[in-house]
Amino acid sequence: MSRFRLGLLVPSSNTVMEQEFRAMLPRDISVHVGRIRLRQIVVHELLKMEKQIREEALKLVDADVDAIGFGCTSGSLVRGLGHDKQIVDLIEKSAKRPAVATAGAVVEALRSLRLSRISVATPYVEKINVLEREFLEANGFFVEKMSGLDLKDNLAIGRLKSGTVSNLIRNVNSAMAEGVFLSCTNLPTIGVIARLEKMLGKPLVSSNTATLWAMLKEIRYSLKTARYGRLFLSG
Repeated sequence: MSRFRLGLLVPSSNTVMEQEFRAMLPRDISVHVGRIRLRQIVVHELLKMEKQIREEALKLVDADVDAIGFGCTSGSLVRGLGHDKQIVDLIEKSAKRPAVATAGAVVEALRSLRLSRISVATPYVEKINVLEREFLEANGFFVEKMSGLDLKDNLAIGRLKSGTVSNLIRNVNSAMAEGVFLSCTNLPTIGVIARLEKMLGKPLVSSNTATLWAMLKEIRYSLKTARYGRLFLSG
């Protein structure tokens, strides 16, 4: 039997986050997933997701989860500075459980690694990239370089091969950047993070590693490993 249960809310078309969580989690923690309708990474669909958060969070409470994560990067920053906190407040007030939203988890992860100048790799279209840059800069980060794959279809994002992700990371890396952020919970990343950290000589944080790291902090669980990046060795 699991000692802890994590509840995760993901877009309905997300095929990666649940798999990566299960791969990273130790045996005494289970993950239980709810889905919120979304097929394309576009502003109007991202905003529609919020109408379903309360009901889906309450369903996770029925599974007696210890914490709830809202697993969508763009969906927790599209309204700008503070959007992540609004989502966390909504979940915590309705579900009476500690909550994490991916965009806020990323901010805390980058700060924990003491990164201020970053490069950002995304699968998104330019409009979403602009909103993400604004969110990160409003939170005090300097974005040295940002590059996307111009994809709206979330299923297509989930099907990206590790070679494509690795090339995206290498191409977006900048000599001035202290670390690289890999955005999108449906972007497959944990298979390449540790290897590319060594190659580039700097930390890499993905949406999924940041979300899990932040949720483990909420349940006061220490997972010390370098298998998924330096983040899990930080404070």
